[in-house]
Amino acid sequence: MNYNRYLRLFSQLDLNDDEAAMNLLSLLVAVGVAAPAEGKPEAHEKHADIAYRTDKDADKERHVLDVYTPKGKKDFPTVLFVHGGSWKSGNKNLYEVLGKSLAADGIGCVICNYRLSPKVQHPAHIEDVAKAFAWTRDNIGKYGGKKDQLFLCGHSAGGHLVSLLATDPQYLKAERCSAADIRGVASLSGVYKILHTERVFEVPFGKDEKVCTLASPLTHATGKCPPFFIAYADTDFPLLDKMAEDMGAALKKADSPFELMKCKDRNHYTIIFQFVSNADPLNKSFREFVQKNSK
Repeated sequence: MNYNRYLRLFSQLDLNDDEAAMNLLSLLVAVGVAAPAEGKPEAHEKHADIAYRTDKDADKERHVLDVYTPKGKKDFPTVLFVHGGSWKSGNKNLYEVLGKSLAADGIGCVICNYRLSPKVQHPAHIEDVAKAFAWTRDNIGKYGGKKDQLFLCGHSAGGHLVSLLATDPQYLKAERCSAADIRGVASLSGVYKILHTERVFEVPFGKDEKVCTLASPLTHATGKCPPFFIAYADTDFPLLDKMAEDMGAALKKADSPFELMKCKDRNHYTIIFQFVSNADPLNKSFREFVQKNSK
């Protein structure tokens, strides 16, 4: 199939919400055009639908993750990837190509689901991601990865969640982890400030100003943080470019290492649509970020 043709069509669509985009991405994955074939089929191993929460209240569909590992390799770094979807939609299964391509390049990849709104509200999403991270730290060694070389990566709402996890210590502390367990954080078109006046945040966060402020990574980026890799699209959603720049400024003020990348000819959806391919310049920069901070 003509991958570039589908990519051009995708970038021209006028999508009003993440759910529509995720539904379209799901369709493209199903028909095999979400990304070109990458690497060798035997270059990775996949372990699917592993429960990272198993108590009586666990959600069998949302408290699960997939593990992609470089076949035949050990002591590799691992990325926990968190999907976007306005905290209301999305699924780990959409990102299989990303898991395979990273594993084929020697980087383990754990992709998790988490509970979604309106069924739950903040802080349920971030609590789930914290549990998924704790599972990864405690178990990645069984799959050949190094527990002291863990990275976070997320897109959109996922970018918000990984950024909040790395900057507000309470969620990791609840899982007996800390920011010291994180080698680096990559946020793609992430959200760093939750605005209680904006409707898009109402369902997942509510209208309480204090709750929204405390749910904002910018509120907590005041002390030493893990290295950050912040990327945004040149035609991203309104405010996200400013938020990304503000997050970079906050990290700089806190004397925390960061990289800020503006991706040309990308929008909020094509930035992740192309990122799943290791031929993408952003994907390449991300892999370099991982390798640099794994040393």
